[in-house]
Amino acid sequence: MASLFPLQVTTASPRPNEYFTKSRQGINYVDGILGAIVDCTSRVGKEERIAMEMAIEDLYKKRNQRFILHFKCSHNEPLHAATAARNLIKRKHAQAILGPRTREELSAVNDVCKQSNVPILSFADSGSSWATENCPFLIQASPRTYKQMKAVAAMIQSWGWRRVNVIYEDSGSFANEIIPHLYEALQEGDAKISNLVPLPSFANSSLLHEELRKLKREQCRVFVLHTSLSLAARVFEKAKEMKMMDKDYVWITTDSTTSLVHSVNPSLISSMQGVLGVRSYFTDTGQDFSDFDTIFQDKFSRKYPVEKNHEPGIFALQAYDAIWIVGLAMQEGNMKSNQILEKIAAVEFNGLSGKIQFKERKLAPANQFQIINIIGKSYRELGFWSDGLGFSKLINTAPRYNFSMQILGGIFWPGATSTVPRGWDFPIISNPLRIGVPNGSLTDFFVKVEYHSSTSNYSFSGFSLRVFEETVSSLKYFLPYQFIPYGGTYTDLVMQVQLKVGDS
Repeated sequence: MASLFPLQVTTASPRPNEYFTKSRQGINYVDGILGAIVDCTSRVGKEERIAMEMAIEDLYKKRNQRFILHFKCSHNEPLHAATAARNLIKRKHAQAILGPRTREELSAVNDVCKQSNVPILSFADSGSSWATENCPFLIQASPRTYKQMKAVAAMIQSWGWRRVNVIYEDSGSFANEIIPHLYEALQEGDAKISNLVPLPSFANSSLLHEELRKLKREQCRVFVLHTSLSLAARVFEKAKEMKMMDKDYVWITTDSTTSLVHSVNPSLISSMQGVLGVRSYFTDTGQDFSDFDTIFQDKFSRKYPVEKNHEPGIFALQAYDAIWIVGLAMQEGNMKSNQILEKIAAVEFNGLSGKIQFKERKLAPANQFQIINIIGKSYRELGFWSDGLGFSKLINTAPRYNFSMQILGGIFWPGATSTVPRGWDFPIISNPLRIGVPNGSLTDFFVKVEYHSSTSNYSFSGFSLRVFEETVSSLKYFLPYQFIPYGGTYTDLVMQVQLKVGDS
């Protein structure tokens, strides 16, 4: 790619059409100036930067389009993101801003961009109603992933689990996606959330220990973790330390963690053995991806030598495609902001991350996800889940679908076992269900109550009690109960229940 230079004709900051490239053919003006805001401290931000730089190079090589791309680091802080956007627009004269990854960052950047009518190509998984009302210059450059919660619910339903603990990162980017969609999907599968546990992004070891200790004392052993990778790493390390990654436990991670599993270190992998994960699906076959993958790994390893794994994930592909979206939209040269926005919304092509086609300035929500299982030093790709179709071993090649995850075959569960966890265990502390049993029945066949003076205890038997005990033993969760003898009439006993007599 030809080197880029600002034309120094005055001491004032150069305007967009004052940038040019020097080459043997002479002076050529650039097609546009772009600004990107990434969290340079995170794996996601590092992948995004390399991918965007590659896209800028490819636009020049394949379409002879020349763009200047300026990066600013947000450090995952909305205030930093807003300052970065202001700098990119006012000083660097960016004609479009790419990259706010969280809803909080997007909100801050949006306030700046609205003042200058500069389009934002956002990677934040933000709610459509909020974005429509508050972001008139927003382009949703990555598909929303809320349908993954239906995949999670389908996984839980597949094994007959009826209760689940949900641990999520206490920020708008996570809370607004987890609660309504997962709750609704679980209800459809006759399951419910036992505990909903919010954690701050920078939760320390003491707080994690306390929250996990509370959950461990109860009976539910199925956990859904919906957090960033950094917080997930701390949760799993603490869970392993507390013996909560052992037999009979179930852990399911969502896309925000699972789509970065390719980048995690061996220490974290060892803490995640048996974890099931849902992640965004993309096609990793074909010449286009192969070429991208080879060049990306080379550039990434040289730019970030400390990183042990160099493969690109879905976030890199989305960033690469976002640059191409702007490039195709601005192929006519210098344009006004509203024109850029309109052109971007009309762009349509097959990108590395999937189909790029906008409707009301948003990509269609993702409806296919990959299911993986953490094993040994890496993970195994079990299969896929497609909205409305269910699970399948293959995808897009005449697959056979099933609404049960069991079609995907054997799973390596926590505790190094292939036996499906029952999803619950006996709680340390429980309040038993108090069941009144009449001891003045006309017949002993259905209910029989006997008092043993030698032990000062009662025994209970009869057909009705045997039916009850068999029913309880078949439940998918532990139900503690206690029989209480009652000497009054059956009508009086029913009235005692209605009045909640004896409840503590």
